[in-house]
Amino acid sequence: MTDTTARGNNFVAKIVEEDLASGKTEKVVMRFPPEPNGFLHVGHAKSICLNFGVAQQFGGECNLRFDDTNPEKESQEFIEAIKADVTWLGFEWAGDIRYASDYFDQLFEWAVCLIKSGNAYVCDLSPEEARAYRGTLTEPGKNSPYRERSVEENLELFERMRSGEFDEGACVLRAKIDMASSNMNLRDPIIYRIRKVTHHQTGDKWCIYPTYDFTHGQSDAIEGVTHSVCTLEFEDHRPLYEWFVANLPVPVEPRQYEFGRLNLDYTLTSKRKLKSLVDEEIVAGWDDPRMPTISGMRRRGFTPSSIRTFCDMIGVTRSDGMVDIAMLEHAVRDDLNRNAPRAMCVINPLKVVIENLPEDHLEMLSAPFHPELDLGSREMPFTREIMIDQGDFKEEYSKKFKKKFTPGKRIRLRQGYVIEAVDYDKDEQGNVTQVRARLVENTLGCDPEDGDKPKGVVHWVSASHGKEAELRMYQRLFLDPTPDRSGDDYREFLNPESLVIKQGWVEPALAGVEAETRFQFEREGYFVSDRFDHMAEKPVFNLTIGLREDKSLTRS
Repeated sequence: MTDTTARGNNFVAKIVEEDLASGKTEKVVMRFPPEPNGFLHVGHAKSICLNFGVAQQFGGECNLRFDDTNPEKESQEFIEAIKADVTWLGFEWAGDIRYASDYFDQLFEWAVCLIKSGNAYVCDLSPEEARAYRGTLTEPGKNSPYRERSVEENLELFERMRSGEFDEGACVLRAKIDMASSNMNLRDPIIYRIRKVTHHQTGDKWCIYPTYDFTHGQSDAIEGVTHSVCTLEFEDHRPLYEWFVANLPVPVEPRQYEFGRLNLDYTLTSKRKLKSLVDEEIVAGWDDPRMPTISGMRRRGFTPSSIRTFCDMIGVTRSDGMVDIAMLEHAVRDDLNRNAPRAMCVINPLKVVIENLPEDHLEMLSAPFHPELDLGSREMPFTREIMIDQGDFKEEYSKKFKKKFTPGKRIRLRQGYVIEAVDYDKDEQGNVTQVRARLVENTLGCDPEDGDKPKGVVHWVSASHGKEAELRMYQRLFLDPTPDRSGDDYREFLNPESLVIKQGWVEPALAGVEAETRFQFEREGYFVSDRFDHMAEKPVFNLTIGLREDKSLTRS
């Protein structure tokens, strides 16, 4: 298995190390608890790497537990996608997949325990009334008129809630804590509400469902979690987490720790807003390569190791901050530069006819897939007619473009011969449609004998044996570094050129590659064969990232 251990000196790892050294913890048990109401994004990747990585670093375990307490927003599709994402990133969860719904019976019993101890009650306030009673950040709340119901009445009402006698919204079960607390989360929070929907795991067994706050700590306790790591927005929820643990007969007492979430510029990481991009068909789905979802980055051609490297680069802190997306782009560019096989693709094709070769000329040239790694080689058919990029030919010589192909000047074909441009043809609009050239003999792997060396090297593909391919040229989805800033609609910052589809030519060896095969298309960028659409008869490649940072993508 790939070594995915996070060995940085992050504060969570230090806490775990100290707890092990002191004997407070015997074996580390972590958990990653996503809600299956959408696909995971790059921010979740940071949490995955932290939780699984720390557990792995200290010889412990990490559970994958789905927080499935809102069945109307959840689906099996999201569960399967999340499982695939964690596996693709290179991690293994301990034992079987876990679900919060696995513990619904136990959670119900613990809710009854709270009622019997006088720490919970059934409240009939409407949602609007409950908000009014809750108070504000500067004013205390007021006790519900139903707060002093007897234990017997509360037990009866809670059982009637469970049996489905009440409509949704008619009543809830609340913890009885402190309506005057400065922490809003302690003002008698809801712990059960009525939802008459079918659950993807438990079917129609339940019509009441526990809230996340009630489920979280108790699920950790059941699983023996030693270090429950959350993002910083749950810091104010920690007193509630600890209150439930202290007031219930849980088997162990887990601790919650918070770290700063990942905020990436030029990127949305709000699951609600990502869902709107999908629902409004601004993107083609959750796994659209422009999306910051793990599935989207995978389809874009990012590697698991580059994402893990990025998460290690940004570190783990106790505060939120904005991360430069260039760090993520550097991580994937560096990985692909070192490991991706090389190949040739002509994105803007221009035909070149080598007139001193016979029409049926076919010569197979061999080229390695990588200049340093032993990735094998491929055969490249060299024929009388080839395709080069339009930008590599100029009608007139210029010192500014002295390495371009131009009449009377020579150029070397990558991994091939030297050719010299003779003349060219144009269409009625004045566009060059074809270049006529001649082969300079005895130049395969060596310079011309007459001493007139070529001025540059161009990539090329046989016009008769190359394969036409769909090239999906992806760029950042947003032009503004803070598309999610307050007061602005992120839609106004959408990049109209975030996807441009072109028809290019690739080496014939590339047509039959498997899906998700990554390449450096020489002089063009890093591409990947599409995960779903690539076929030998119709190759499809997605642009992962350019060979170097494109400054033009940043809006001034």
